[in-house]
Amino acid sequence: MKVGATGWVSGVRRIASPNCDARPHGTAIALLVIHNISLPPGEFGGEAITKLFTNTLDMDVHPYYAQLQGVRVSAHFLVRRNGEIVQFVPCSKRAWHAGVSLWQGRSGCNDFSIGAELEGSDYVPFNDRQYAALARLTRLLQRTYPIRAIVGHADIAPGRKTDPGPYFDWPRYFATL
Repeated sequence: MKVGATGWVSGVRRIASPNCDARPHGTAIALLVIHNISLPPGEFGGEAITKLFTNTLDMDVHPYYAQLQGVRVSAHFLVRRNGEIVQFVPCSKRAWHAGVSLWQGRSGCNDFSIGAELEGSDYVPFNDRQYAALARLTRLLQRTYPIRAIVGHADIAPGRKTDPGPYFDWPRYFATL
């Protein structure tokens, strides 16, 4: 894998999301934010996450989706349960993944972060393939950008978010970097 000049990573599947925009001029990427997502909640596989990130999710397919009506979100990366990495937003752009957020006194974490979603939930352990893929991706991003910290969504949006959740093994993950 390699990060190209436009921020797209070679060797991963690319599905462009419209839910992004330009980073503020001169803003360096300093933060990697780890999330979890499953749609419907607790169900894995399928294309619901991709459809959410590309604004094509049929809100009538599942009762849970009604609360997502009008939501425009994305992340730079999704790590599937099988370890596949999918990129939705080039690293050079601001993905809409963190929402209202604060890290070390800086608000608006989307401005200076990369968001990586793990297909999962707060209630299920992540698997070996996901940890291996996330570690490879993280090492690449650390070589490419001046990332100073890696945090969970809950760390930058406490009280509002809980991901990546209690089953994310931070010591295991950090030991691979």
